[in-house]
Amino acid sequence: MIRERLALLREELRREHLSAFIFPTSDPHNSEYTADHWKGREWISGFTGSAGIAVVTLKSAALWTDSRYFIQAEEQLKGTEFQLMKRKVDGTPTIREWISGELTDMRDKEIGVDGSVTSVADVEQLKEEVKRRGGITVRTNFDPLQRIWKDRPAIPQNPVVIQPIEFAGEEAKSKIHRIRQALRKLHADGMLVVALDEIAWTLNLRGSDVHCNPVFVSYLLIASNKTTLYINKEKVSDEVLSYLKSQDVEVAEYTEIVQGLKGYFEYNILLDPDEVCYTLYQQVTRHIVREASPIPALKAIKNERELTGFRSAMLRDGIALVKFLKWLDERIGKEKLTEISVSDKLESLRAEQPLYRGLSFDTIAGYEEHGAIVHYEATPETDVELQAKGLLLIDSGAQYQDGTTDITRTIALGPLTEEQRRVYTLVLKGHLQLQNLHFPDGASGTQLDAVARQDLWKAGLNYLHGTGHGVGSYLNVHEGPHQIRMEWRPAKLREGMTVTDEPGVYLEGRFGVRIENVLLVVPADKTECGQFLKFAPLTLCPIDLSPVIKEMMTPEEIQWLNDYHSMVYERLSPYLDEDEKAWLRQSTTPW
Repeated sequence: MIRERLALLREELRREHLSAFIFPTSDPHNSEYTADHWKGREWISGFTGSAGIAVVTLKSAALWTDSRYFIQAEEQLKGTEFQLMKRKVDGTPTIREWISGELTDMRDKEIGVDGSVTSVADVEQLKEEVKRRGGITVRTNFDPLQRIWKDRPAIPQNPVVIQPIEFAGEEAKSKIHRIRQALRKLHADGMLVVALDEIAWTLNLRGSDVHCNPVFVSYLLIASNKTTLYINKEKVSDEVLSYLKSQDVEVAEYTEIVQGLKGYFEYNILLDPDEVCYTLYQQVTRHIVREASPIPALKAIKNERELTGFRSAMLRDGIALVKFLKWLDERIGKEKLTEISVSDKLESLRAEQPLYRGLSFDTIAGYEEHGAIVHYEATPETDVELQAKGLLLIDSGAQYQDGTTDITRTIALGPLTEEQRRVYTLVLKGHLQLQNLHFPDGASGTQLDAVARQDLWKAGLNYLHGTGHGVGSYLNVHEGPHQIRMEWRPAKLREGMTVTDEPGVYLEGRFGVRIENVLLVVPADKTECGQFLKFAPLTLCPIDLSPVIKEMMTPEEIQWLNDYHSMVYERLSPYLDEDEKAWLRQSTTPW
């Protein structure tokens, strides 16, 4: 199948006098997760991971992805022409280096990328780098998938709904006012909002156009005294239309965004070059202010209603998780359980909870060696039966109308090796060292990242994914601008932000360990050196202590675990039956 698709693509490339084409994992809104209509990279390569770039030349093909997907990509690319290029691994060429080498003997020195799904920054960087490597030029106004992807899914047309003020905590009018204030500080008269979660947050609307993300395909054009939502009007009910009018928001068709930009009346407009696609950027006739969107920083600090919703959502999620862990504990080794069956059971228990709206991402349930695949998702072909031994890694989350959850627990299903116990203990220590850190107000996540890794590094262990990311309020489970990771991310951590704490270790072919809670940034002490911040856990679920080598733990770490488990029992037990309470009491017994 992939072979036939590549043959069709190459016919089109020859017809257009192109020697290569680049397929990013993106859409016109630079989304992390995209609607099926824009999954061109997946269609052409067969690789289903959420991050990667495929490049096809007239004679070869390659796919770049990061460490989360190395094992998955190797499996999915087997039997195809695609070479796996491992990002951040020594010896791996960049896309530009590889293309330059592949085009050395080709007559046509032009490559293609669809400018409607590629950001301004990415296109400009690509053009500059390939120009320096042999005078290669880049074409951006051609999408071969329009010709060769015959059964391409349509752009979603699902209805949008209003997120009630009791959960949103602030009217859209007020948010737009604050956005305009932020724009004035950047000397911008208006902006084009393209990120779908930014639009949903700003307008207090939600949708279902993207799997697991409650967003809807649209653009939002904000001027100094006018706001226009560009969306397929079939998605907008009379109720939503009336609501938008009450918030001084006009509605136009999604396809009219180009006319909207050409008719934009202000002196200048802010366009975030990392978010806005190159095709739309080219349509703008006004002066462009090239700055990052101010909305993520506003959205990241949760208001009191949002924080109340988070706590309520975490409570209901914790109830479902305790029911699940008890169910698993009582059945492992006694009846047939598989990675898929336990994922399905956990989803069904969450679905019983009030305000449940779906998963926040597809559940990762990896047993033993599958736990070493960072973003593993079981399929009927890979699904394995769980045994009463070894480790099961479950990374999962839910969307509730009042909050989004994300949690990882690694569970001992029976006897473990000493290596498994040691690695588990080191990962837990890393989790706790970040959890218990005090840091200056305004420190960036990069400055905190090594705290979670220090004991792992001493043992010669590491992980290549980030340690933490923001979490949306009934929005995307991955939210910025702040992150905790090794790569430099300058966004400051501020009171009211949510962030995950999820160190891990993945030993290929053996097992993986990850432990994750969602944390809230709260005030710590104020000293002569300024205000300090700390983390408070929002997630409510026991951490399995049976694998832990207690002698490796510090008194502070043991005390924190005892206090956390006491809080988990106190918060969750009133909502459990007697058997469930008994199980939870045993699972949270102080050390």
